[in-house]
Amino acid sequence: MRKKSDYVLRLALIIGDAVMLILSFAAAYAIRVHVDPRPYVFESQLTEFILTTLVLLPILLIILSALGLYKKSVFLGQSRMPEIGRLILAAVLSVSALVVYDFFTGKELFPVRVMAVTSMALCFMFLIVERVLVRMVMRQVFKRDYGTKRVIIIGNSRNTEYLADYITSKPESGYRLAGIVAGRRYIPKDLQDRQYSSLKDALKRVRADVIFQTDEKSTEYVYRQAIQRHMMYFFIPSETALSSHFGELELIGTIPAVQVKVTPLAGGMAAFKRLFDICFSLVALIIAAIPMLITWIILKLTDFRHSPIYKDERLTQYNRKFTCYKFRSMKPEYSGMPAEEAFIKMGKPQLIKGYRKNGDYMKNDPRITKFGHFIRATSLDELPQLFNILKGDISLIGPRALLPGELRDYGDRSLILAVKSGLTGFAQVSGRRNIPFEERRALDIYYVMNWSLMLDLSIFFRTIATVLKRDGAK
Repeated sequence: MRKKSDYVLRLALIIGDAVMLILSFAAAYAIRVHVDPRPYVFESQLTEFILTTLVLLPILLIILSALGLYKKSVFLGQSRMPEIGRLILAAVLSVSALVVYDFFTGKELFPVRVMAVTSMALCFMFLIVERVLVRMVMRQVFKRDYGTKRVIIIGNSRNTEYLADYITSKPESGYRLAGIVAGRRYIPKDLQDRQYSSLKDALKRVRADVIFQTDEKSTEYVYRQAIQRHMMYFFIPSETALSSHFGELELIGTIPAVQVKVTPLAGGMAAFKRLFDICFSLVALIIAAIPMLITWIILKLTDFRHSPIYKDERLTQYNRKFTCYKFRSMKPEYSGMPAEEAFIKMGKPQLIKGYRKNGDYMKNDPRITKFGHFIRATSLDELPQLFNILKGDISLIGPRALLPGELRDYGDRSLILAVKSGLTGFAQVSGRRNIPFEERRALDIYYVMNWSLMLDLSIFFRTIATVLKRDGAK
């Protein structure tokens, strides 16, 4: 929960904003048509009006995101003015989107044009009320120590003392002080019992989610310790460094802190990606229901003793283990067994070298059944992973889900596991099994560090083409 508190906050805001947008437009329509006694130009159906709003809803939410309304620094900032100004602009742009749609399609959504002004006012008011309510709930949750992030502050600086005082006096900030690595002169007297001699000692003794560094000593070492443990890392820059900062700037009280991110896939974008995963997996499961049922029946008829679904333990974001579902394509006696052991068991150890050299792939692999070759070639074996996507174990697009034993083959596994693993990914659409293991690893790391919405869209459409052509899945 602690690692996901920002994600949950943004997801709650997105869902709340979506509901408020629909309600505000519906309320404006109801007031003008059913309450205001003045005549209107033409009759418009409420159902059509709401359906149009639902169709345009993704665009409206993208407008809100582009205005920065899902940034934690805006939502939980000390000043409400930045958020209020952006909400006013969001209301104007949202209604403008409906007006433009109305103009070009000729749908005649607004019985009278002044209704657009009413919609803007109600949209702004509803969004304000919703965000006040969400903010009140989140602060009460934080005060009860649910979803808060445990913080280690390191550095001999005046900012160490300020941060320690601020975090302990503001439980609604979402942070809890776990430890301080600094000289006693930089630690408030009432918090000196939380002092640790070194970062290594602090990390060993306390459970933490965030590191705040307030000086510039050994920054590379501190940052490395953070990403290896999948912790958030904030650097409090000096005035000189602040003028050329990198990363995302956030105010902790009155101190500007730079959050150095491993991947751009965070915050509002991560919440949007999760919503897309849910919608996609639900639709895909409906479409794929019959092929999945047929595949299940064939596998059951060919082998009564074993389940058609093969379950395997894999790794996803933050080194979390999950059960991966696939249709069984391998002979039961070799399922869950490392390739080396399987080839030795069947009396063909000479196959090991070629299998590893070819990027863990072998044409006509003797471990795979005849029907298994077919469902692998057509990617039917992957369909049960749609349930993993729906559950939130993995995403539609991301790095390949690793076996726990494969971590030793990854030079910087912390980067690979900074985001959720995916059903498909950059490496898969770049050759699948036709490229070496090292190249697939490099492509996964590139995806994590250079994520963008356009990259995901590109991978999505390339996946469709790859599956249709059966590239690399022979």
